[in-house]
Amino acid sequence: MAGVWVLAEGREQTLELLNIGQMLAAELGAQLAAFLWEDQKLAQEYIDHGADEVLWLPPLSEDQPLEAYIPTIVEASRQADPDIFLVGGTLRGKDMAARIAAQLNAGLVSGCTSLKWEPAEKRLVMERLVFGGIATQTLVCQTRPQMATVPPRTFTIAAPQIGRVGKIRELPAPLSSVVKVISRRTKLRESADLSEAKVIVGVGRGLAKSEDINLARELASTIGAALGCTRPIAEDLNWMPADSYIGISGQRVKPELYIGVGISGQIHHLTGIRDAKVICAINADENAPIFEAADYGIVGNLYEVLPKLTQEFKKALKK
Repeated sequence: MAGVWVLAEGREQTLELLNIGQMLAAELGAQLAAFLWEDQKLAQEYIDHGADEVLWLPPLSEDQPLEAYIPTIVEASRQADPDIFLVGGTLRGKDMAARIAAQLNAGLVSGCTSLKWEPAEKRLVMERLVFGGIATQTLVCQTRPQMATVPPRTFTIAAPQIGRVGKIRELPAPLSSVVKVISRRTKLRESADLSEAKVIVGVGRGLAKSEDINLARELASTIGAALGCTRPIAEDLNWMPADSYIGISGQRVKPELYIGVGISGQIHHLTGIRDAKVICAINADENAPIFEAADYGIVGNLYEVLPKLTQEFKKALKK
């Protein structure tokens, strides 16, 4: 069998895909390969994390977009005919995956949260969330390669096997793309990167006015947490930056602890926090849907609960 290929924009996403890729390759009894176009020093790290082969893409010129690699990737895939092709599900990754799938005349399942190999049928069974996260859809591809995009942080990064042996194969330099990059400007974030936060305090429509966010901000500062919110707080009321809201169309987070303040718990938001290890909810309505998803709940007025909770944390941290 030709094996499993993984393609992602950056190091962390590649290592995440190598984790699940290694499991799938073992079940197939096949090789695992990873694309690399960044620092070639990362090749050995990819090998340590399970890659049997690193497919090195030569650097592009400054005026070439990342999509210029697509013809080279497609040609390599036609020659090797991999069984499974996993792509990191970032905005650019999904765009590249769609173009690669179209040129290979292959099926593509986007936003996969689960990947399982069925040896009897020799097929990859893929699951993804649908209908705003309230249901799971199971799909298979009838074509080769079986392609899927996987959202960042769906899988963890496995411990490396230091000194593992693999090979590096340099692919042909890509042809010049007709699309030219005129300039590059870094998009500045207005809030912290919630995807990396270990502890998050989230606020919702239970707050009466924007100034009241300071109550949650003080709690977050006390316990070293990042501050997030529901979509209405950012999109409708503009009380917080747009890149700080958590939900199916916003950020999906995976903290050790999530504290939801004044959040009713609509499915749009719950989908974004479903991977949190511990969820604590604070809401005056004991019937709020968020309590069904919470590990711990405090029924009470947030204007009374938050100051007391912050004070208790401050006392505990002084000991």
